[in-house]
Amino acid sequence: MLSDLSPDETHALLKDHKALLIDVREPREFAVERIHGALNMPLSTFDPAFLPLDDPSKVVFQCGSGKRSAMAADKAAALLGGETKHLAGGIAAWKQAGLPVITLDPATGAVIDPGA
Repeated sequence: MLSDLSPDETHALLKDHKALLIDVREPREFAVERIHGALNMPLSTFDPAFLPLDDPSKVVFQCGSGKRSAMAADKAAALLGGETKHLAGGIAAWKQAGLPVITLDPATGAVIDPGA
């Protein structure tokens, strides 16, 4: 069963160290912008067997809009005990909610992390 989490719910879980955010976008997308603390496991090569599973209930999937994260959650459902979570609306919804993302300065290539 897939549970949709709002950006605010996801942010609160991350802030309290109660979520492991898995970003299933491709590495190029991840490099351009990402949520602080997210791990990149691209859907194109995604294998749920490689999820770091100290606590499967903490895993939250995320992508650009929510489509790929739902697909990854589906693939991982059996391993995670049938209950999976994802950030509804993906990083687009996260940004629309005014939450911070890590980006690159196009002039210097420096990492800009407002959450650090």
